[in-house]
Amino acid sequence: MTTTQPQDAPRPIIPAVAPLTRALAPYGYPLTRFAAGLFVVPHGAQKLFGWFGGDIDATAGFFSQIGLEPALPLAYLTGAVEFFGGLFLALGLLTRPAAAAIAVLMAVAAFKVHLANGFFWTDGGYEYPLLWGIIALACAFHGGGRLSLDRAIGREF
Repeated sequence: MTTTQPQDAPRPIIPAVAPLTRALAPYGYPLTRFAAGLFVVPHGAQKLFGWFGGDIDATAGFFSQIGLEPALPLAYLTGAVEFFGGLFLALGLLTRPAAAAIAVLMAVAAFKVHLANGFFWTDGGYEYPLLWGIIALACAFHGGGRLSLDRAIGREF
């Protein structure tokens, strides 16, 4: 059995791997969306539930120190976006609003919290939140995709 490719599709350098890459290609975006959402969830769990050594009051104190007010409500909002938004992004449920909320949160983290530390995350820089924010923004543009709860219920924001 042969599969045809569009006329303008590049030919594989190693033709023997083409069937594998074609078979795996549809899973690239869902894997990225799932991982991006799942990696944000523990940060929200720290804030909301005190898991992994987190503390909402310490988060609010930090927010107040850097001028993010009202600090305690913003700490809860941040935790909710990270935990529930990350969970929704991972599942592909209300994907666009969840991803957009995460992208905004990561922009604030990158440019309000980490910018002064330079680029590299190893020095507390903005590299990490900016990367996750761009990935979340791409998910907001794309939507849930075929392996998402949005698609399963047949509705998308």
